[in-house]
Amino acid sequence: MLGGLLVSMGMMAASFAHSIVEMYIAIGVVSGVGFCLSFLPTVTILSQYFDKYRSLVMAVASTGECFAVFTFAHAFTLLKNHLGWKNCLLIIGAVQLNIVVCGALLRPIVIRKTAKKTVDVAMETKYMLENEETCISIESVDSGVESLSTSCDNLEHSNKCTTNDALKENLQMLPDRKLKSENQPKLFDFLILKNKSFIFYALFGLFASLGFFAPHLYVIPLSISLGIDDWAAYMLSAMAITEVFGRFSAGYVLNKQPIRKIYIELICVSLLSIVLLCFPFARCFWSLVTCSMLYGFMFGTVASTHIPMLAEDDVVGVEKMPSAVGIYIFIQSFSGLAGPPIGGWLVDITGQNYGSVFFFCGIGLSLGAFFLALVRPSKKGFCRTKQPPVVDQQQTIQENVKSADDVPEDFLDTDLKKPESLQDQFQSTA
Repeated sequence: MLGGLLVSMGMMAASFAHSIVEMYIAIGVVSGVGFCLSFLPTVTILSQYFDKYRSLVMAVASTGECFAVFTFAHAFTLLKNHLGWKNCLLIIGAVQLNIVVCGALLRPIVIRKTAKKTVDVAMETKYMLENEETCISIESVDSGVESLSTSCDNLEHSNKCTTNDALKENLQMLPDRKLKSENQPKLFDFLILKNKSFIFYALFGLFASLGFFAPHLYVIPLSISLGIDDWAAYMLSAMAITEVFGRFSAGYVLNKQPIRKIYIELICVSLLSIVLLCFPFARCFWSLVTCSMLYGFMFGTVASTHIPMLAEDDVVGVEKMPSAVGIYIFIQSFSGLAGPPIGGWLVDITGQNYGSVFFFCGIGLSLGAFFLALVRPSKKGFCRTKQPPVVDQQQTIQENVKSADDVPEDFLDTDLKKPESLQDQFQSTA
């Protein structure tokens, strides 16, 4: 909600700017911080809401970008032509206040782990109390038959009370201490930087972002350089339309999960890099619009999956996603910021050859696909190094169960029928 307010304020303040520096401060800084505060919590909270249909939900939720590009681009162009750019920015800022309303509809949730050792602690306490009960019973038998028979009722009552009170204390206090330490999420969990799978995934985002923003900026200049002046603006519309289908398709396929989701994303990234490398070879309207439509479709599949993929166990998991998303976007923003200026520099040194920008983006995505292919193998290695303690814990549990099975039944009997049998045995012996 605070992010939506900053986005709106920055856009409205930009309408009163008198220089490009003031535009940088209003839109680049104020609205930029607002976009971070509104986008990242939304993605994180939505990922925590769903488990089975997470991919489909994130794909459907992200289609708003496509509809906004398809509709608002032409609408704001008309507003700029009729009302001027200042009034147009005021209207955009007013529309962006709806982010505050959207934020009010989101409710953060806390994911808690179940206390697994509660039952083990209770059983251990039970065995200790039963051992004490048996010792008391034997001592009472040694002291005499008469004292045992007279104190039998009192002993039974006191042992039952002691057992119930001790079990209640262990069942209540121990889980509370465990949950108190586990249910406090860290604001910045930098331990995920030791996770090799996350490091490779962050490198994927670093290089893949080179192909995320520059094509949208340079497809119109590329069309104009090829002599397609009248239809140049429709290239973005073609990208936006097919991007909607790409997002829906990615969500559907990931929900079915024919193979691991990380491999589906790898296929989409590889195809997207191939499409970008085909742009420089387009020479007419139909070849360029075909490349634009293919790019929009494949870009939709990647854009709707690369952030929610952090919630999968192949990367970091949903419990560590809040910290992972912040660090991932932080790393990704460097290449996203550097991509368009580097593309402009390549155009200048190549003599206004806009195809070089798409070559550069395609190579960046290819490097991203290489690091993405290393995520799953590194996760296997990470899990393999962490596996021996789990095996030892399971063996310990099995040994404890086996030792519990070896205990005689009269040692584990909780009622006081055993002292009566011992009394009979003592009388028969006498």
